[in-house]
Amino acid sequence: MTDSPLLSHLIELRKRLLRAVIAVVAVFAALAYFANDLYRLLADPLIRYLPEGSQMIATNVAAPFFTPFKLTFVVAFALAVPIILWQIWAFIAPGLYKKEKRFVVPLLTSSTLLFYLGIAFAYFVVLPLAMSFFMAAAPDDIQVATDISNYLDFVLAIFIAFGIAFETPVAIVLLIWSGVTNPASLRKKRPYVIVAAFTIGMLLTPPDVISQTLMAIPMWLLFELGLIIGSWYKPKLNDN
Repeated sequence: MTDSPLLSHLIELRKRLLRAVIAVVAVFAALAYFANDLYRLLADPLIRYLPEGSQMIATNVAAPFFTPFKLTFVVAFALAVPIILWQIWAFIAPGLYKKEKRFVVPLLTSSTLLFYLGIAFAYFVVLPLAMSFFMAAAPDDIQVATDISNYLDFVLAIFIAFGIAFETPVAIVLLIWSGVTNPASLRKKRPYVIVAAFTIGMLLTPPDVISQTLMAIPMWLLFELGLIIGSWYKPKLNDN
């Protein structure tokens, strides 16, 4: 009898995980036909700035087939994130207090939207500027021919970096709500935060000043936004 609650929780967890997997597979199946189109869309910021006569290449025999499908799976997972988060929420919600439920729902929603916003910013702003810089910096005697797999890995790393960077307001709100810090203390650390933002931009973006700055400035502005929103929340320890 003592194992019954644990068993029911495991069954519920399996059900939620299965629904999340089905969501990803369903979206992937719907997008699979357009795998090559998705890759062309992803490669557009690079192709736009390739020197005349240059093109992307595949150094692996299977890369032309697997690389677009790898991208399609990543896109399917990203599009299914709201469903995945809903399944996570449905699993943990029964164990939360009412005040915690009111906090978690907007937190999950805002974190998802901010992650998407970070990816959009990277695609529409950062990638074109970075590709333009890299192509212009190539020596005249070097033929630029980027491998499609390497380009995908590079772009996904940029997307993840900017997606995480745009989560800064959520991290600030969590720190304030949990009582780890407070808005006044964070304001005093503003100069260190700005230096840290530029350091993170240097580590996570291509080695050019434009990309580093384009990550650092949004992180700083999002830090300020997190302070504003965080000041609306009382620390969890003080909640009654």
